[in-house]
This record gives sequence, C-alpha cells and structure tokens, in this order.
Amino acid sequence: MTDQDIRWIQRAQNYEKAFLRLKETMEMEDLNELERDGVCYQFKMTMDLAWSLLKDALIKQGFSFSPSPKTTFRLAQQSSWIDNAQLFIDGIELRKCIIIDCIWMTYHPHIKCR
Repeated sequence: MTDQDIRWIQRAQNYEKAFLRLKETMEMEDLNELERDGVCYQFKMTMDLAWSLLKDALIKQGFSFSPSPKTTFRLAQQSSWIDNAQLFIDGIELRKCIIIDCIWMTYHPHIKCR
C-alpha cells in the first residue's frame, strides 16, 4: 500500500467521522453559544475534508487539474462522484463567511479604538 493509498483511506475515514458529527450536532436543539461555535467549526472541517477527499479521488483516477475547490467539485460532478457541485461550492463560500463571522464576534469586543 502506497502513502497515497493510506492518505486516501485516512481522509475518507476522517470525512465520514466529521460528517456524522456535524449531522448529529445539527439535530440538537437549543444550542448555547459555545455549541453553535462548535457547529461552525465542524461545518468548516467537513467542507475542507470533502474537498480534500474528492481531490485525492480524482488525482488517484488520473485526472490532472488545478485543485481549487470549485474545479475539484465540478470535476467530481462530471465524474459522478457527487450529484450537485454547486451545493459544495456554496458550502465552501459559506465556510468563508462563517470563519469571518466567528473571528469578528470573537475579537471585535476586544478591539479598542483610540
């Protein structure tokens, strides 16, 4: 088994765990602020792992491409790995917004203007 095979297996296992944890958390009700932050982080992690996993799968199949998220998801749809590339692309964009919002909410109260 090559290093590439091991990485593929590890990413697949990590994605499955992250997805199941995100799903479980999304089904919870009345989350407090810390738990909501955890959901944001879990969503970001799950999206990153989805992108990495699909990128590895496509490379393993012999595709040569620019491994940006949009390109990866579109090629994954063309290769029948996923049904809706735009859904994943929107998730990556949402992930960016979530990160910015989390940073803003965490650090903004501590910034002092002079």
